Amino acid sequence: MKKSDAKITKKMRALWKEAHDFDPRDPKFGLTAAEMSGPALSRRATLRLLAAGGALTMAHLAPGGLAGAARAASNAGGTLKCGWAGVAEIQTLDPAKIGQVLQFQITSNVLSGLMHIDASLVPRGDLAENWTVSEDGLTYTFQLRKGVTFHNGDPFTADDVLYTYERSKNPDISIHSKVLANVDSLKKLGDHEVQFTLKSPQASFLTKTLERASGRAMTIVSKGALEKMGEAQYGLTPVGTGPFKVTKHVLGQGVTLEKFADYYDPERPKLDKIIIKPIDGVEPIAAALEAGDIQFIGGNPIAAQLIDRFKSNPDLVVDIKPGPGFQSVWLNPWREPMKVTDFNKPMEELKKEKGFMVRLALAKALDRETYVKQAHFGYAVPGYGSINPAMAFYYDPDIATSSEQAFDPDGARALLAAAGYPGGKGFPELEMIVTPSSKRNGLVLANIYKTVLGITIKIVPKEFSVGIQDFNNMEFDMRLGGSGGDYDPDDGLVDWMKTTSKFNGRTRDKTKYPFGYFSNSEADGLIDEESVTADLDLRKTLVQTANQITSDKVACGFLYHPVDVQVRAKTVNFPAESRIPGLTDFDRVTLS
Repeated sequence: MKKSDAKITKKMRALWKEAHDFDPRDPKFGLTAAEMSGPALSRRATLRLLAAGGALTMAHLAPGGLAGAARAASNAGGTLKCGWAGVAEIQTLDPAKIGQVLQFQITSNVLSGLMHIDASLVPRGDLAENWTVSEDGLTYTFQLRKGVTFHNGDPFTADDVLYTYERSKNPDISIHSKVLANVDSLKKLGDHEVQFTLKSPQASFLTKTLERASGRAMTIVSKGALEKMGEAQYGLTPVGTGPFKVTKHVLGQGVTLEKFADYYDPERPKLDKIIIKPIDGVEPIAAALEAGDIQFIGGNPIAAQLIDRFKSNPDLVVDIKPGPGFQSVWLNPWREPMKVTDFNKPMEELKKEKGFMVRLALAKALDRETYVKQAHFGYAVPGYGSINPAMAFYYDPDIATSSEQAFDPDGARALLAAAGYPGGKGFPELEMIVTPSSKRNGLVLANIYKTVLGITIKIVPKEFSVGIQDFNNMEFDMRLGGSGGDYDPDDGLVDWMKTTSKFNGRTRDKTKYPFGYFSNSEADGLIDEESVTADLDLRKTLVQTANQITSDKVACGFLYHPVDVQVRAKTVNFPAESRIPGLTDFDRVTLS
C-alpha cells in the first residue's frame, strides 16, 4: 500500500469513528440543534446523520465521496427520449396513489417536497429554504421558499403544505398515510413558515416523511389544480413546482415533460423536453436503445441478460450501484396447500402444521445462488429479508445462514414429505404470477422447484396493473415481486411486514381474509418500536430482530436484492450529483 493510500485509509477510519461517536440516547445524535438545521448541512453533520440513519458506508468517507461531480461540458436544451422498462402503461402520477418507484422516477422531476435526498441519500432543502430543530428533537420549523409557483401559475405557500398533509394522512385517499403516524401536529406560522411537532424523535423524519420521492407522503400537490382537474386527471397530468411540467400523458403511450421556465432555480433544468415511452419486453427496449430510438432506460430494473450486452456496446454507458430494494416469492397463506391462519404460534407449533411445512419447504428450496446466476447473470444479491445491503448499518449479512429460509434441499424435501407430498407426489400445480418482462425469471424459479422438490409451478404472465390487483386482493397462489427505493428500514418493514402495511392485502375482502399475506404481533410491536427509536444500536437490534422473524416465519420466500443499473447513450451527460439509486432526476442532465 502506498503511503498516500495508508493516510487516506487512516483518515477514513477516524471519520467513521467520529461519525458514530455519540450518545445513542440523544435524539439529535450528538449534533446541536444548529447543526441539524438548514439551509445546508456540514460534512460532519452529514456523516453523522448518515451514521444515525444506518446508511454510512466507507465510500462516503473517501475523498470526494460526498461531493457532486463537475458537470460535463455540453449544450443546454434538446429533447431526451426515454424508454421505461417492463411496463405497458404508466397508470398514475398522483403521489398519494403511487406504489411503484418507476412512477416516482417521473414525479420526482415534476413535484417537489420540503426536502430531497442527494446521491449520498442525505436530505437537502427543496421547497424548504431553511429549517431549525428544537433541542428535544420533536419540533421542526421550516422557512419555505418565496416566489415559487406551481406549473399553473398559482403561488406556493404554507397552505399547500397543510393541504398536502391533510390529504396525505387520510387513508381513504393516500396509501402512504401511515408515514405520517409520528406527526402530532402541523401548524402554519406564516405564509412561508410551517412547524411540525412529532410524537417521538425520528431519525428518518427529513427523508422518510418529507422527502419528495422516497418520502412520498409529503410530496407537495397543488390544491387549486386538484380541485379544478379532479383526482383522475391529476393522476395523469399532476401540477407541481418541479423543474419539469407534464404536457401530455396518454395511458399506454407515455408521458411528455417540458421545461418549467419559472422553476425556482434559474440554472435548472437544462433539457427542453423529455419523452417517456413505456416499453414492455426485453428485446423491444434493447432494440429501441441500440437503434437510437431512445437514449435512456428508466422504469423497472433492466433485464439482467442485457447488462453484459450493453456493457460491450461502445456507444452506451452502464452505471451499476447497490440497489435499495428486495424481491420475493409471495405465498398466499389462504390457499391450500400452504394455508396458515395464525403466524403468532411459536415456531415449534408452526412446524407441525402442514400448511407451514409447505411454506417453509418452498422457501428452503429457493436455490438463490443458482437463481441469481441464471436469471440475473450474477447481477443481484441473494436475499433473506426486506432489509437490503444498501442500508449498510442495519443490514445483517449473517441472516443468510441463520434464517430458517437458508437453502436446504434435503430439509425442504423432508418438510414436503411430512406435509404429505413425498417427492412432490400429489402436490397441486400452483400458479405464479409474473410480469411479462419477468417471465424468464419465473421459468428459472419453476425449474428450481421442479429440480429440488419435484413439483410443477405454472408461470402466468400478467400486466403489472392486473397482477398487482390480484396481489392486493389476495387472489393469487404465488407471485414474483417486491420493492424498490427502500432507503430506510421503515421502507422494508413498516411498508411491507406489518399486519397493517400498505401493501399487505390492501384491497382484500376482510371478511374472507382477516389478514393479508402475513401477520405477526411480535413483529408488529418491534416494527412500531424501531420506527420511533432514536437510539442507533437499539434500533438496529429491533430492525434485525423483526427482519429475522419475518424471514423465519416465511412472510414470503425472500429471493434477492437487486442492483441499480442505469443505461444511457454516451451523448447523455448524467452528473454524479443526480445519480440517486432507484430514482431518475433529470434536472441537471444535458446532451452532448
